[in-house]
Amino acid sequence: MNPKPQGIIVIDKPAGPSSFGVVKAVRRLLKVKKIGHLGTLDPFAVGVLPLCLNEATKLVPFLIDAPKTYRATIVLGTETNTQDSTGEVIAHCPQLPAPEEVYRVAATFIGEQWQTPPLFSALHYQGQRLYQLARQGTLIDIPARRISILDLSVESVNLPELIMTVTCSKGTYIRTLAADIGSRLGCGAHLKALQRQRVGPFTLDQAICLSSNPDEADVPGLLDHLIPLVDCLPHLPTLEVDSGMTAKLRQGQSMLLDGKLMEMTWARPEERLKVVCERSLIAVAEVRDSVSARKVQPVRVFNP
Repeated sequence: MNPKPQGIIVIDKPAGPSSFGVVKAVRRLLKVKKIGHLGTLDPFAVGVLPLCLNEATKLVPFLIDAPKTYRATIVLGTETNTQDSTGEVIAHCPQLPAPEEVYRVAATFIGEQWQTPPLFSALHYQGQRLYQLARQGTLIDIPARRISILDLSVESVNLPELIMTVTCSKGTYIRTLAADIGSRLGCGAHLKALQRQRVGPFTLDQAICLSSNPDEADVPGLLDHLIPLVDCLPHLPTLEVDSGMTAKLRQGQSMLLDGKLMEMTWARPEERLKVVCERSLIAVAEVRDSVSARKVQPVRVFNP
């Protein structure tokens, strides 16, 4: 086994284990020192959980703000204290809206809006997790946060359930969205099931399935799904350089764009790009202009 795997493995997280539990198991199985992920999934949720190994942890700032896509099953008419199926029922409404009203109201949530995170969440407040305070019965006035619902499509309505697909910004709570839809419909609602289908460029098609016990994962299978560093930033344009430039770039030195490189008319000042040499990611850099020259300045370098 490669003693130091570099890249991203997309996990299809099963229901049950926490995101941290998956991270812990993969760290032990692959014997990696540095590992991170691109956004927590609740234990009951399933789907895409990209894990960044070793040098790939440096990619997190360039991927963490990427949109996410979810498929959600919502139950109308029943509210819980956690806004999902793991909580206690706190309200029930026997009168449900007509399906056409569900479609109409759900569509009104597309766009930017304020969302108040749920009390049962992993957010911190004065050094404690909010869910810890909630279990203690401590009520907190949680400030709303600005989020964006980029797309929302109701696939089906079979009352009391509806299934929808949502693409949203970082920091969006789908269970809160479910509760808010129920509130606007006047009947309340909670999230029954959740599958994350995409995080930025990473999809379920790239994911390796884990059993409900991540410690039983197949090591060769995990490594077979390793996405190399150079392929982890498809949204950034590529600048190919020769091997003679790599050492200076990895030391953080800027590189003048002269000769053929000056033909990069697509590169705008302050635009980020990935610098590559022979299928190896050297750096993420910014294009910077001065009065007399255009250069590329590394903002994050990657070791071989």
